[in-house]
Amino acid sequence: MKHEIIIAGFGGQGVLSMGKILAYSGLMENKEVTWMPAYGPEQRGGTANVTVIVSDERISSPILSKYDCAIILNQPSLAKFENKVKPGGILIYDGYGIINPPTRKDIKVYRINAMDEANERQMSKTFNMIVLGGLLKIRPVVTIDSVVKALYKTLPERHHKLIPMNEEAIRIGMDIIQEV
Repeated sequence: MKHEIIIAGFGGQGVLSMGKILAYSGLMENKEVTWMPAYGPEQRGGTANVTVIVSDERISSPILSKYDCAIILNQPSLAKFENKVKPGGILIYDGYGIINPPTRKDIKVYRINAMDEANERQMSKTFNMIVLGGLLKIRPVVTIDSVVKALYKTLPERHHKLIPMNEEAIRIGMDIIQEV
């Protein structure tokens, strides 16, 4: 099975790290992966997106023009990527950053109120893991165990104490995602 995913939002939302963790998780499961980030000149506040492919077979190219799944965290990214989801694909968006929701009828659309949930629980740094949990509920690309292992690989050791909170955030995301 091959999953072609775009994650897009503002810098500082954890877009690139979410993609990196997803890719590392695929490696932990001996899958073929690509991780291709793209971001504007601003480190925080500029637009950022990352393409991740996780596959059981060799990946011929990391360059994609259409995606199986799009995770959209702000309005400019929705405008840019909504039409790049393949018919029958999935679009997941965070309700906080989207004023005009997706309108396509040939894809499955899911809303996750990750930012609201993260703020309410005083877990704002785990926003991206809540979103990742929503993805894993809808499309179990990798296991939660692999994500936890990937967190140990990708996070600096001084942040390892936060991994249980990140695992909790993944489970929260699985609980709160809703089909529109």
